Amino acid sequence: MTDVKLREARKADVEALVALVERLKRLNEEFDPLFRVRGDARERTRRYLENGVERPDKFILVAEDAGMIIGMLKAEIRERIFYEPASEGAIIEFYLMPEHRHGGLGRKMIEEATKRLKERGIQLITAEFPSMNKISASFYERLGYRAILSIYGKAL
Repeated sequence: MTDVKLREARKADVEALVALVERLKRLNEEFDPLFRVRGDARERTRRYLENGVERPDKFILVAEDAGMIIGMLKAEIRERIFYEPASEGAIIEFYLMPEHRHGGLGRKMIEEATKRLKERGIQLITAEFPSMNKISASFYERLGYRAILSIYGKAL
């Protein structure tokens, strides 16, 4: 992990990021059939990531090793209409290639995202992932996060 650099994503990174997000969404599909990946997901993902690179209320952090992007974290700032604090930083996408896990890089990426969100005045950070993903739940709990919201779904 010593050569891994963390930096904000650039437009030139979008294609590599699309591949990582697709892997993440296919993994989510394994956890629950309600996460079935759409046929047009690649193009939608491209636009979604381009938007994340361009907007000031969002950022994408990439982990790069020897010029190759091996991980990404997408965060955005959201208004909390009913609660204090009035804004939250939400980690909405986080994926690290399997061969780069368990060495502290995921923790380092969360710490960097936390630092960047704190610099923007954020006092609460949330993370979103499928409820059935116990690996993610355990990871975030080790970092001091706790469950605060449940979303239930039913296919019709």
